[in-house]
Amino acid sequence: MNTETVQSFLDFVRRSPSAFHATDALCRALQSAGFVRLDEREPYAVAPGGRYFVTRNLSSVIAFAVPKEGFTHFQIIASHSDSPTFKLKASPEELVCGQYARLNVERYGGMIMSTWLDRPLSIAGRALVREGDSLRTQLIDLDRDAALIPNMPIHFNREVNDGYKFNPQVDMLPLFGDKQAEGALGKEIARLCGAEPEDVVACDLFLYNRQAGSVWGAQGEFFSCPRIDDLECAYASLTALLSAPAPAGHISVMAVLDNEEVGSGTKQGADSTFLSDTLHRAASALGLGEEAIRAAIVGSFMLSADNAHAVHPNHPEKYDADDRAFLNGGVVIKHNANQKYTTDAVSGAVFAELCRRAGVPVQHFSNRSDILGGSTLGNIAGTHVSMNTVDIGLGQLAMHSSYETAGTADLGYMIEAMRAFYATPISTQRDGAYTLG
Repeated sequence: MNTETVQSFLDFVRRSPSAFHATDALCRALQSAGFVRLDEREPYAVAPGGRYFVTRNLSSVIAFAVPKEGFTHFQIIASHSDSPTFKLKASPEELVCGQYARLNVERYGGMIMSTWLDRPLSIAGRALVREGDSLRTQLIDLDRDAALIPNMPIHFNREVNDGYKFNPQVDMLPLFGDKQAEGALGKEIARLCGAEPEDVVACDLFLYNRQAGSVWGAQGEFFSCPRIDDLECAYASLTALLSAPAPAGHISVMAVLDNEEVGSGTKQGADSTFLSDTLHRAASALGLGEEAIRAAIVGSFMLSADNAHAVHPNHPEKYDADDRAFLNGGVVIKHNANQKYTTDAVSGAVFAELCRRAGVPVQHFSNRSDILGGSTLGNIAGTHVSMNTVDIGLGQLAMHSSYETAGTADLGYMIEAMRAFYATPISTQRDGAYTLG
């Protein structure tokens, strides 16, 4: 158990109430480590031995480290910056019964709605502010207990403990204030932007859970906080990239992409050109032609890093009898015959061998054959940059709750596995053999 690492992660989560803030925190860490920011609108100035990063939509970021001498392929870790939540609608403020100021929201992703009830919430995201002839982007975080979604008393909802179905348009709208608070949100956002309310042109704002992260258990073996899925893997990939030795023979890439929870089909998601564009432009700037770039991508390797389901202590019957994961059991390799996960014998074996050499324990996860599982970003990204890919994650409980749980030892395991991945060149041979190192 690495208490310092877990506390550092909890601080990262606290500073990342939205995908925009998570990306900003990642970018700040990269800049502090000497990575140079690139602009997609300008030619890439990339040199051997350099370290760079680029953002798209301010909610996705790709960073990469170039070896001092030539390279043959890329080694990529992909995760995502977003988590299930509620997004404020374009006209978010409404007065109810002439007495309550309420917020109009809609679901973003597939959350467990009941976990958002009766807890302090705040609001974060971005605003577009008019300044003369231009529009400026401003990160927004109310950073206070600002709203709450109250439960109905059991006297008026006696089915609440018998499988009640929450209606997102009725049951899940947050209370923001009394009648005196009508219009207060717009004014507060304008104040945070240093602008007049009429100059705040548009916003992408989301609710977030204000409950602080906590390390707990008989010996501090567990921790809980919001947005473990998938900020844990994003944080681990950043830590590994910053602490790994300079790459030799490959370009080390960290890709943290937005909108996985809603299908990745955006300009900044895994189903966009962002990753492909970045790889092509970096290789081209280093002097590779199109044929060499395509060959480099085919010989590359990717870790699709998105968390996994650990066995729930109250419902072990929901999990496969053999391919099951537990908290603090190590990095999870995820399998699915229908390719919801990208792992096959090749990619699974290469990653497992990498972990064995690094002394990192590995678990294998498959769903019960009669229970459908979720999907992730690896197979989507692979349609744009086709390469060997393995789906991995860390076991957690209450996935898509507003307050999730994971194991304190596992974060260190993932960082070590990812650091070994960046440090070890993975070469593909003509005869189907794979060389590590």
